[in-house]
Amino acid sequence: MTAPKLISTLNLFPVLEGKLIELLKTLNHDDWLRPTVAKQWTVKDVAAHLLDGNIKRLAVQRDGFFGLAAPPLDGYGSFIQFINRNNAEWVQAARRMSPRILIDLIESTSKQLYELFSQLDPLAPALWAVTWAGENQSANWFDIAREYTERWHHQQQIRMAVNRPGISGRQLYFPVLDTFMRGLPHAFRAAEARQGTIVRIDITGEAGGSWFLERLNSAWQLIEQAQTSEATLSMDQELAWRVFTKAVDQEAAAKDAVVSGDAPLALKALSLVAVLA
Repeated sequence: MTAPKLISTLNLFPVLEGKLIELLKTLNHDDWLRPTVAKQWTVKDVAAHLLDGNIKRLAVQRDGFFGLAAPPLDGYGSFIQFINRNNAEWVQAARRMSPRILIDLIESTSKQLYELFSQLDPLAPALWAVTWAGENQSANWFDIAREYTERWHHQQQIRMAVNRPGISGRQLYFPVLDTFMRGLPHAFRAAEARQGTIVRIDITGEAGGSWFLERLNSAWQLIEQAQTSEATLSMDQELAWRVFTKAVDQEAAAKDAVVSGDAPLALKALSLVAVLA
């Protein structure tokens, strides 16, 4: 049983970003102020957050400029507090920007970010680890894929808020789900099971698929395929992204998920959080 292959998302960035710019240019004044599932953020706030991600990446990763050093942190919780505070400060300041300025800056910096990512060796160590997957060091391809999921799910939040069709086709959405699933071993890290136990996660819909976890040597590992499983969880693709980005809590999601076999073990999949939160 082989481990899953790397996920290539680089060439999807221009397509996804093009859809975002096209969408933002159609919004009216009221649309920009609509609330989203991102807690206290409006549509304009989410768009500003996407711009913040572009600028931070370019400043630090391309230009080597660390303008805001993190204070001494006491564990992952302190790190998340630091990130949340920085995000909130940026969004507050960006409320001074007009939608036109915001769109122009997103469009410009997105192109620059794509150029930066295009120059990276996908197998080389990334500047930032994908911490929600439990990694202390990640390859560039995984860091880039993580960044792609950020842009996809925030655009999806905007589309939901303004009642526009979501991006649910396989080309653009399956890589998001596939990247999210790389966090499953970390989500299951405290789940005990006998050697060789298989957990199957099915996401239904056009962009869906099946993912398998196996208990090996006191740890959980993603594998490509398995003929049987001791625990299975299935849910629709429209629910999946909201669960893994904390737009829906585990208890609510469990009511809509279909479980067979070892239910407590299968439901552990709903604890996966594929964002910094």
